Amino acid sequence: MQKGLFITFEGSDGCGKTTQINLLNEYLRAKCRPTLLTREPGSGGLGIKIREILLNFEGEIAPNCESFLFLADRAQHVEYTIKPALKEGKIVLCDRHTDSTLAYQGYGREGDIERIKLLNEIAVNGLKPDLTLVFDIPAETSLKRVGHDKDRMEASGLEFFDRVRNGYLEIAKLEPERVRVIDASDSIENIHKKVVEIVESL
Repeated sequence: MQKGLFITFEGSDGCGKTTQINLLNEYLRAKCRPTLLTREPGSGGLGIKIREILLNFEGEIAPNCESFLFLADRAQHVEYTIKPALKEGKIVLCDRHTDSTLAYQGYGREGDIERIKLLNEIAVNGLKPDLTLVFDIPAETSLKRVGHDKDRMEASGLEFFDRVRNGYLEIAKLEPERVRVIDASDSIENIHKKVVEIVESL
C-alpha cells in the first residue's frame, strides 16, 4: 500500500505557521496532490473537547496533567486520523505535533525532557514525521503578534516563550535531517517560497 508523506509545522505562538500550512495545502491541491490538513490538539471529536480544556480551563492545571492531555489527544489523532490518511497515500500537513509537547511542556514548563520523549513515543506508536518545519521568531515578536486576547498557553509570559524558542532550536540541532528551521520574520511570500522549495525536495 502506498505510503503518504507526513509534514509537521511547529513554532511559538504567532510565528505564522498556520498561515504557511494553509498556503502549502493550497499549493499542493493546485498540483492535484491529495492532502489532509489537520492540527493538534483538537482535530475533531474527542480532540475538540481536550483542546477546549487545554486552552480555556480557568483553574490550575498541573504540568504533568497538561502533558497527558496533549498526549491523549495525540494518541487518538494518530490512530484515527493521521495513519489512515498516510495509508491512503495522502500528504498529511499537521499544525503542531510531538515537538510542540517537547518544546512547551519540556523546555517551556521545564519538565523532564527524556520522560516527555518516551511518552511521545508511546502516544504516536511508531509514527514519525518525514519533515518538520520550525518557524523561528524571537519571543518578544511572538507575544506582540498574539496580542492582548491570549488563551491560557499564550499568557505564559516572555521567559516561558524564550525557553520554548530555545527548545525548538535545540530539537532542530539534534535532528537536522528531519527538522528545518525557517526565519519567520521574513515576508509571507518569501517564507512560502522557502517552504515549497523544502517540500518539493522530498
